[in-house]
Amino acid sequence: DQESFDNVKQWLNEIDRYACEKVNTLLVGNKSDLTSKKVVSYEAAKEFADSVKMEFLETSAKNATNVEKAFMAMAQQIKKRMAAQPLNAGTSTGQPLTNLPGKEVG
Repeated sequence: DQESFDNVKQWLNEIDRYACEKVNTLLVGNKSDLTSKKVVSYEAAKEFADSVKMEFLETSAKNATNVEKAFMAMAQQIKKRMAAQPLNAGTSTGQPLTNLPGKEVG
């Protein structure tokens, strides 16, 4: 809804203030199946996301449109960020992080 969209900038400011550096973000417009009730256009949301260098996609939990894609997009961002860091970054002991098996994300 419009109120949520209007709050995104404030939420991003809070992320910048309280989250770690280089935190991953993804703007998701939900309920894309309710086209007749749509208030924020795809173009407006995409333009905003581009202006803050954030990926954007629309989802519908009701019919599962792009739900997995949203999770995969975030996983790809995290994987890319982690690949750019030394293996022992983020550990207080300096010990290497453990590689865990899982589904390939990109």
